[in-house]
Amino acid sequence: MLDQPAPDFELPATGGTNFRLADARGRALVLYFYPKDNTPGCTTEGQNFRDLHEEFAKLDCDVYGISRDSLKSHESFRKKMSFPFHLLSDTEENACKLFDVIKMKNMYGKKVRGIQRSTFLVDAEGKLVREWRGVKAAGHAQEVLQAVKDL
Repeated sequence: MLDQPAPDFELPATGGTNFRLADARGRALVLYFYPKDNTPGCTTEGQNFRDLHEEFAKLDCDVYGISRDSLKSHESFRKKMSFPFHLLSDTEENACKLFDVIKMKNMYGKKVRGIQRSTFLVDAEGKLVREWRGVKAAGHAQEVLQAVKDL
């Protein structure tokens, strides 16, 4: 997938809008896939992207969080955490499948199917230029910011 056009998708977004990847050209994009709203790692990751949001914006880069949670859950999570970026609801796993982030995971000794924390950087022309899979939340947003600076 790297150095290829990022696969197009359309998902409902917070704020009562729809997001379509093909319509987002002209600015770099960070798409971060996370397992679940209001969980410790996902909260930390979102807060880190929130705290660096201004720096991403100065680099003409938009940030979007994506999970399988409902729009209602996303709206609540976004408001509670004061996220300045939108969250995309992928209840049907359309984008998750395109970016191959659904994995079998071990949770408290049980195998469960879920999103592997992953981030993708798409350049202003729509090309996928970086990917991070199976990331740890702490410090990840800073690493992504550095990659945007290096574009």
